[in-house]
Amino acid sequence: MNRSVASRRHAIADDLRTQISTGHIKPGERLPSEAQLAAHYTVSTPTLRNALALLQAEGLVEKVHGKGNFIRHPLPRITYVGGGHTVSNTTLDVSVRTTKVRARGHLTNLLQVAAGTPLTEFLYLSQAGKSPHSLVRIYIPRDLAPAATPGESPGPKGAAAALLAEPRLPLFKVQESICARLPTPTEAATLRISSTLAVLAITRVTADTTGHIVEVALLTLPGDRAEAVFTTHLSAKDRRAEG
Repeated sequence: MNRSVASRRHAIADDLRTQISTGHIKPGERLPSEAQLAAHYTVSTPTLRNALALLQAEGLVEKVHGKGNFIRHPLPRITYVGGGHTVSNTTLDVSVRTTKVRARGHLTNLLQVAAGTPLTEFLYLSQAGKSPHSLVRIYIPRDLAPAATPGESPGPKGAAAALLAEPRLPLFKVQESICARLPTPTEAATLRISSTLAVLAITRVTADTTGHIVEVALLTLPGDRAEAVFTTHLSAKDRRAEG
């Protein structure tokens, strides 16, 4: 894509974004057809679609097959602050499903166990009303997992957070990695998001005081409603060194 086409694409997105933020175009309202918008901005239909794709990725516009492009109602925001903790600007309901599984694929490497090792999977699906919002999967060697009955138990956010925070063993080290990627087909279906919408994928590996991996958490946060914030506290010595 040449620079002039890219510039027009961003200019169109900026104009529509401004109209949305100022309330000139309201949530739930359908945009003019792509052909009408392309004519209005004097660009080709592919360029117009690329501009709309930027707004769709930001969660501002939703394309409904056979009906057109609609302004989305504001999505509840979720902020990952590290250590497995998230903060939302609204109350989310969380359902918890517990399943007995066996280690395979990347889980064997993350947990440093042999293939086929018995694990307990805790699947947390948060929802805003009836809409899935974020997905967390926690894997623990079965002999270390807290007592739980396999199945599904819906409950308020506080109950799920309590289970997440429940101490099991003296912990020593938590390592987190974060990346942006496209969702897997299962994640897209579970969260009801487009397969082209990037997600914030966070992997948290926890070890005990002996260095053994006791827990792996995989967080999937849709990019149109999530961000990660990390805070570093500097000592007086660090501040002097920076100065």
